[in-house]
Amino acid sequence: MILIVDAHNRHHHHSVLDEMFQLRARVFGDRLGWDVRIEDGREIDEFDALDPAYVIGLDDAFNVVACVRALQTTGPHMLADVFADILQGEAPLRSATLWESTRFCVDTERLAMVGRGPGSVSRATCELMVGSLEYARSNGITDIITVIDPVMNRVLKRSDNAPYDYVGATVQMGETKAMAALLDCTEERIARVRAFAGIEGPVFVDEGAMMAARLRQAAHGDSLTDYLIDQIDAATNPDELEAALALVDAVLGPQRGATGEAQHSEHTPDFVR
Repeated sequence: MILIVDAHNRHHHHSVLDEMFQLRARVFGDRLGWDVRIEDGREIDEFDALDPAYVIGLDDAFNVVACVRALQTTGPHMLADVFADILQGEAPLRSATLWESTRFCVDTERLAMVGRGPGSVSRATCELMVGSLEYARSNGITDIITVIDPVMNRVLKRSDNAPYDYVGATVQMGETKAMAALLDCTEERIARVRAFAGIEGPVFVDEGAMMAARLRQAAHGDSLTDYLIDQIDAATNPDELEAALALVDAVLGPQRGATGEAQHSEHTPDFVR
């Protein structure tokens, strides 16, 4: 299941974002050993403060198992400001319809326990790709540029999601090589990835059902939380859902997230490689 978190609903999903930043720390810091800034077990950089969109993969229990960040290229972004060596002196591509995809990662440890079925690593990877492409397409984004290493380049090709072109050159970045790849957000590409992974039907989670489920996990029979869940369940349109979620924020506090657990406000931002 895919959840989109952006500037419009970020205030409802502090706990989901907190899980996502912890996943990024485990993947990019602990497993891959990248030179990233990790504080209190969370990987957050300056681009997370620019109102990116996050495409977040969830398992059946609504745990975060995958994520990728989408950021406009009209302002600061990683290819222009961090990986500029790839461009070999050329100006970065900038367009309102071209977005950058970064920080693509999957929780292989959690997903390895369920094998290669619907909850497998490959399924989660492809679902994240489909969610990213469908989100982009529905928001008028025609192309995605992403800085990847040769491993991810092979993953894209194996998933029938091969880049249609590359920008700049492949350069050494620390212990690995990096390149900038271009993907079009077409129905044809989406259909290819869906067919490869056997993904049918909608991939996006019912946000109200997810919020209610996460509240139930932390409710422990609390009558007030039960009332809030009832309000979410009773919502029949986006406006009613927004009002119900605003009530949750007002009662539990926006820094308590969807699970009712206190979050660290300093880790909430004001977006593979």
